[in-house]
Amino acid sequence: MNRTIAEKDFKLSKKAMARKDWRKNWQIYLLFLPLAVYFIIFNYIPMVGILVAFEDYSVTKGFFGSPWVGFANFRVLFTGDEFLIALRNTACMAVLNLALGFLPPIILALLFSECHLKPYRRFTQIVSYMPNFVSAVVVCALVTEFFGMSGAITKILTAIGFQEQNWLANTQIPVFWLIYAFIGIWMGAGFGSVIYTAIISSVSGDLKEAAALDGANRWQRIRYVVLPALLPLCMMNLTLSVGTMFLAGWDKVLLLYMPKTYDVSDVLYTYTYRMAFGNSVNFGLSTASGLFQSIIGTTLLIVSNKINKKLTSYGLF
Repeated sequence: MNRTIAEKDFKLSKKAMARKDWRKNWQIYLLFLPLAVYFIIFNYIPMVGILVAFEDYSVTKGFFGSPWVGFANFRVLFTGDEFLIALRNTACMAVLNLALGFLPPIILALLFSECHLKPYRRFTQIVSYMPNFVSAVVVCALVTEFFGMSGAITKILTAIGFQEQNWLANTQIPVFWLIYAFIGIWMGAGFGSVIYTAIISSVSGDLKEAAALDGANRWQRIRYVVLPALLPLCMMNLTLSVGTMFLAGWDKVLLLYMPKTYDVSDVLYTYTYRMAFGNSVNFGLSTASGLFQSIIGTTLLIVSNKINKKLTSYGLF
């Protein structure tokens, strides 16, 4: 009896707290409402489309009228001649992108924070942000020119001893992977440094001054004052990066690869694109591929978060 009364009192107190919170923060909830509606309409309602992965989908018959085929689409996907090659390329490119691309935004943010010439710092920040807003089509066109047989970068590499060649047509591992990784660094490092720069600017100047008075040099102030402030954000971004690293950017791969380099450049997205939208359209196969990659990404996200929480006590959830 006493337990039932206590549970009722607890529920009433929670409702009272919710009403109090609504009266205090109703403007914030209203600001959040459009975002919630957006996610419901464009993220949660379309999840019904997962059914297509288990159907021989027909546009005329719809989600609930198309024949149910179970895991047949997954069998076709996994038994394709080039699936293992595409899976290997996707995994290797993802790991390489994470290994090479995680630190540059942090390093850039530290360099910006240590630059005390404001005009120069603002100019370099703007220059580093700009590649993020360049279309992938334009970037890939520039890369094709620079790494072509007579491209500027090819000429530089030839001058220092490498064989003159079209580097995008090179079938050796990991040439294409490195080119793809450096494109990602060039496009994203500057923009990725924005949030790190904001965190660094919020670090109390008194802490830096106290460390300097205690005899700490510039590197020691970065190591013992700035980096600990960045650690929670770094762990959060690392968790998100691991969770999404399997979803290799297919757009740049699609624009840069060629039949000659399929063995080293084909990823799951481009492999599925050719299988599902080649001679005949197969929506079930493409949906099965997307679901498979989503499951892998979600698994990596959960595992990465648990490892980060165990090692550093910082986690995304």
